[in-house]
Amino acid sequence: MSDEIINKVANSGLITLNLEDYYQEGERCFFDMKKHLFEELMLKEKDFRAFIKTHDWSQYQNQYVAIGCTADAIIPIWAYMLVCNALAPFAAKVVQGDLSQLESILFEEAIAELNVHEFEDERVIIKGCSSKPVPEHAYICLTQKLSGVAKSIMFGEACSTVPIYKKK
Repeated sequence: MSDEIINKVANSGLITLNLEDYYQEGERCFFDMKKHLFEELMLKEKDFRAFIKTHDWSQYQNQYVAIGCTADAIIPIWAYMLVCNALAPFAAKVVQGDLSQLESILFEEAIAELNVHEFEDERVIIKGCSSKPVPEHAYICLTQKLSGVAKSIMFGEACSTVPIYKKK
């Protein structure tokens, strides 16, 4: 009888995908339109345009920026467009929404770049634990991308997976 320990997981042919590998490093920030509202109710175009011209947009250099409003106010789309245009030369990415939506969009873009052909007819485990913030939306995007391509998709760790999809 051999005392050799055999790693059955390593020999199983399973491919583990860790979504935290698709995390885009960089500072995230939220640009709150609330600070630029008159009495937290409305935006005055003339004042807002003056702010756009004088604000130091370079402070957002290489940052991922979400533009939103924490006040219960209706912000015209052109205001978001003006902020986006001012940020464009500096920010790595600009989205309208909150930081959670920003993170979802960053992961969605990274997953869209994934070459699914390397997972064709493979048994794939989408790892569930991560040390970086991975939005739930990323798991949905990845599952959608791999369904119909992979032989099977499972969620969790190799020692304890939840079956998600199996090609018929």
